[in-house]
Amino acid sequence: MRKFLVILDDSKECLNAMRFAAMRAARTGGGVQVLSVILPQEISHWAGVGEIMRAEARERIEVHFEVFAKWMRDRQGVNPELVIREGEAVSEILAQIREDEEIGVLVLGAGTDKAGPGPLVTQLSRASGSLPIPITIVPGDMSKERLEAIT
Repeated sequence: MRKFLVILDDSKECLNAMRFAAMRAARTGGGVQVLSVILPQEISHWAGVGEIMRAEARERIEVHFEVFAKWMRDRQGVNPELVIREGEAVSEILAQIREDEEIGVLVLGAGTDKAGPGPLVTQLSRASGSLPIPITIVPGDMSKERLEAIT
């Protein structure tokens, strides 16, 4: 089964990327894999404190994921899978793509502020020529109705 890989983070544009991935998966018989990366600066290097921070980060991710997963299951009939990795975001995204051959499309949400589309879109679009899969970039301010129309 072809999977749409979508990144779960704290950005506003993440919502449209999730919607797009779920709607495309539902319409094409695919699946959705949600990847969240715990960044190194989120984890203290002190052993006991680091483990507590890691557990808290995982719990926060799982709660955030469940909101999207419920919508995907209830509205789109898609049961997403969650993958949590630790490290630098871009390198972990690339590693996940290399390790899971069922991933067919990377879906990213683009920011809408003056700072540009966001660091993931910027960095991954630079690497897009050497990626084994296409990237779909979803505008962060696209309406739900427009997303439905194009998926």
